[in-house]
Amino acid sequence: MLLNLRKLASLMLIGGIIVGCQKDPETVFNQDAPSVEAGTSQTIQMPANSFTLNGSATTQNGVIKAYLWSLVSGPNVPVITSPGSKTTTVTGFISGNYLFQLMATDDAGLTGVDTTSVLVKPSPIQTLTLQPANNTEAHFAVLGGISQTDPAAPELVAAAWTSGGDSYNFRGALKFDLSSIPASATILSAKLTLYSNPTPLNGDHVNANSGSNNAMYIRRLLSAWTPSTITWYNQPPQSLVDQVLIPHTTVSLLDLTDIDVKSMVSAMVLSGNYGFMLGLQNETPYNSRIFCSSRYANSAKYPKLVVAYQ
Repeated sequence: MLLNLRKLASLMLIGGIIVGCQKDPETVFNQDAPSVEAGTSQTIQMPANSFTLNGSATTQNGVIKAYLWSLVSGPNVPVITSPGSKTTTVTGFISGNYLFQLMATDDAGLTGVDTTSVLVKPSPIQTLTLQPANNTEAHFAVLGGISQTDPAAPELVAAAWTSGGDSYNFRGALKFDLSSIPASATILSAKLTLYSNPTPLNGDHVNANSGSNNAMYIRRLLSAWTPSTITWYNQPPQSLVDQVLIPHTTVSLLDLTDIDVKSMVSAMVLSGNYGFMLGLQNETPYNSRIFCSSRYANSAKYPKLVVAYQ
C-alpha cells in the first residue's frame, strides 16, 4: 500500500503495521521567555533608610517558578532583604544612582530579565545654631592646692596667675546640646565662636587677653561632668587627637570667631557629647584668655556653635 507522503511524518511502521504517532501526554511548552517588569524608576530622599522594589512576571509556559533580585551597579552594595521574592525592601544604601535587575524563571526553565533604577538623593543640608543662655558650663580653678568651682560665672577662663604668692590656674568647660543631630548624620562643618570678656573678673582685671605666652587649647572632653561638681581634681580626661591650638595674641579683646571644631563635633555626635575644655598651652603666670560665658550680661556674646550636617 502506497502512503501519501504528506501523512508519512505522522505515521510509523511497527511490526509491519503502519500506525499513527501519539502526542507526548506532557504539556508542550511555548518557547517564549517570561515577560518581566522590574518596576518604574524611583527617586529616594535621605534620611530615608529603606525603599521597596516591586516587580512582576508572566509566562505562557505554566507558571513563574522563581524570582531573583540583584544589584547591577551602584555606589555601594546595599542589602536586598528578600532577593528571591518579586517584592523586597532594600537597606544599607548611600546617596547615588543604583541599577537593580529582576530575573524570573518559569516551568520550562526559561528566564527573562528587566532592570529598574533608583536615585538616592543626599539629605538636605541642615544648619543648627546654638547660642543658649545658661548653657552647661563651669569655670574652675586651683589655688594653693585647693580647687574652686563657679558654675554661674559670667566668664570662662583659661589662665595662670598668682594670688597671695600662690599659683592660680584656671580652666573652663562648656557643652552644647547636640541631641537634635542624628547619630548617622555627616557633619559638614562646625564653627565655635568665643567672645573676649571686656570686663574680666580675673587675670589683670583689665585685659581679656594678656601675658607673653597665652596660647591656648580647645579640647574635647571624654567623660561626663556636671557644672556644680566638676573640680580641678576630677575634671574629665581630654582628647589630644582632635585638639585645636589657638595661638598667642597681644590683642586685648580678640574674639575667637568660627574656630573649626568639625572633628570634635563629629566625634561628639558619634561617640558621646561631653563638651569642650579651654586651657592654656603652658600654664605659667601671668597669662590669660578670658571669654564671656552664657551668663554674661550681653546675650550677643554668649558662646556660639554653628553646625552644618546631612
